[in-house]
Amino acid sequence: MNILFDQKQLLELLTNLYVFTGMAANILDPQGRDINLFEGHPPYCKAINALPEGHARCVACDSWKIRSYSAARGFQFYRCHAGVCEAVMPLYDRNHPLAYLVFGCFLDESPVEEQWEQARTRLDWYPGGPDALKDAFFQFRQYSAAELKAYSELLEALAAYIQLKGMIQATEQTDLQRLERYLDEHYMEKLSLESISGELRIGRTKLCRLAKELSGGETLSHLIAQRRIGAAKTLLLQNDLPISAVAEAVGISDYNYFSRVFRSVTGLTPRDFRKKWRHNA
Repeated sequence: MNILFDQKQLLELLTNLYVFTGMAANILDPQGRDINLFEGHPPYCKAINALPEGHARCVACDSWKIRSYSAARGFQFYRCHAGVCEAVMPLYDRNHPLAYLVFGCFLDESPVEEQWEQARTRLDWYPGGPDALKDAFFQFRQYSAAELKAYSELLEALAAYIQLKGMIQATEQTDLQRLERYLDEHYMEKLSLESISGELRIGRTKLCRLAKELSGGETLSHLIAQRRIGAAKTLLLQNDLPISAVAEAVGISDYNYFSRVFRSVTGLTPRDFRKKWRHNA
């Protein structure tokens, strides 16, 4: 299905909420991507997002937090890759998430120095060292458990209002859109023409035609490889996982094969890609 967002109404609603409470809320699509209601970040986040590796980490973190949602209902709280508190809650259409309502960035009521020390352990990749971000980190506001409970319950009521007013709606997807979404969500699994054809209930011949249309004339195998290498690039920049572990995470168990595919798509080996971008950063 396609998701239609009423950007104007959502922006007005969440802006009014921020003016009233001082806490920023936002909307992510079903894949954890920002729908771009707002521009700008707090100084801490702005400094991190200004770097290619930092931006890649933030994008990967948004995707991770919606995949790891496991609460029975309401908001699930967590710390982002940079050690700042955030919360996420799905907005459902029957049993399928239409979007995710998120809020942050903030600090909880534990000692700020302890929270900073926890954040520092996640920032060893930052040029100049973590302490370059310390002053910006201390600008985040602290909230008590009671304040966070009150705010999250207010947002849960707001979520019902968003759905009642139809600010987020689902429409049927074309076969091309269904294929694109399926690959986005399952690229890390063992995939084949037969398995995808069966899952989407699309004939093999048509599936090959759709893959060519989606990729600009390439095969389905090439399209899957592009998804996997795109995810691998993010992981290579996001952390110091061994390259073999990155390969496993994106669905390629053979290290040598992964290196060949990565080089065919990017022109660089995985190791050279990581070294190049970290050097540039």
